[in-house]
Order: sequence, then C-alpha cells, then structure tokens
Amino acid sequence: MRNKLILLPGWGLGSLPLEVLAEALRRLDEHLLVEIEPLPDLDSGDSREWLLELDERLPPYTWLGGWSLGGMLASELAALRGERCCGLLTLASNPCFVAHDEWPHGMPEATFNAFYQGCEENPAATLKRFSLLCSQGAADPRALARQLNMAAPHASAEQLLAGLQVLASFDSRDAIQRYAGPQLHLLAGGDALVPAEVAEALLTLQPDIEVGLLEEGSHAFPLERPHEVAAAIDAFLTEVRDD
Repeated sequence: MRNKLILLPGWGLGSLPLEVLAEALRRLDEHLLVEIEPLPDLDSGDSREWLLELDERLPPYTWLGGWSLGGMLASELAALRGERCCGLLTLASNPCFVAHDEWPHGMPEATFNAFYQGCEENPAATLKRFSLLCSQGAADPRALARQLNMAAPHASAEQLLAGLQVLASFDSRDAIQRYAGPQLHLLAGGDALVPAEVAEALLTLQPDIEVGLLEEGSHAFPLERPHEVAAAIDAFLTEVRDD
C-alpha cells in the first residue's frame, strides 16, 4: 500500500476538482496508485464521527491527501494513524478555515455565518456562490466556476450543512505538529478562501514540513493547474523515496 495515494475532496463539489490531477499523477508514475475517496455521507457535524468513519473505511499504510476540507481531514487522519500513514499532502487547505484569535489567517466568522445561513435558505444558490469563490484568481474564473458548479453532486441540505459545521469547527494545527511523517502543503497566491499567508504560518507552526505556494492560481488550483500540481507532488514523493 506504500505506493498508494488516497485523495479526499473538499466541501460540496465532489471529486471533479481532483480527477484531472489524479490522472496526471498516474501518468507521471505508473507505479503510484491514486484513488479519490468521497467524504463521509453523514448528517452529523461532529468532526470526530467523520474522522472515525474515514479511519474505518480507508486502508492503512497509504499516503493521505486532500483538497480544502479533504486536506484538513487527511491531516487529522495522518496524525491519528502515525506510522500507519506514509505521508500527508494537502491542497488549498487551511488548518483553521474560520479565523479566530490564535489563527487570524481564515475566513471572518461573520462571513462564514452568513454563508452558512445562505446554505440553510438556498443550498443550490450557495453552491453556485461557492463555485465562484473557488474560481476567483483563476485565468478564466467564469469557465472554471461553471465547470465546478455543473459537476457538483446533489447532496442534501443536511449533508451540506453538516460539512460546513465540520469545516467551521476543525482545527488541524495540532495534527500537523504531531504527525512525524513527510508533509507537503500546497497553496495558491490568488486563493480567495485560503490566504497566501497561511504558507508562512504553516512553516512557523511546523518547520520540518514542505510548503509550496503557486504565485497565481485559485482555490480550485488542482483542477485549474493539474499538471503543475502533479509535478510538484511527484517531485516530493521522489525526494522522500530517495531519502
């Protein structure tokens, strides 16, 4: 299983943002098995329940990675598994999505609360708005937003709200510090949801990790720039294997 990478998607948009990246990784390394696993299908916003379901469902001794919320969950699962996880990769993932006194590098709480209320009132419109936010900073944001929105799965309002509750409550700073295996965290300078300063904050949090910042790119950079991202991941995996 040590040649297997499991990628977890983000909130609301399903596997599309990771599919082209997964194929690009397979082409770069024919021995690397890349799978995209769906997030837990739960109506509960208890992050511990999400984490335990993933731990039960996913095989051990693999690489774990994810986009946005998926990266936060992968971080926690890597810390939970310790030596039973080969390494951690996160893409456009913030240890704390919602800002607070100890981590100001996130979405303001009032903004998140308004977004949550919008999802309660009109989930479809909220997903469309989210697609637009994910595409801000892209070379062609409108086309990217349409692509994201059209491929979004038809999740129930309860499932979407539960995912937002997990997103708001998560704090994976401790997990990133506790996990002793190799870590690569990739971020984008044009991301409208995860500020670029998270890159420096991650290194302050844990100096012994690899952090990469694409100077340009949206929150959906794994879909927008899959080959560049795949090359960065492949170089990191190769470096770890050589060590």
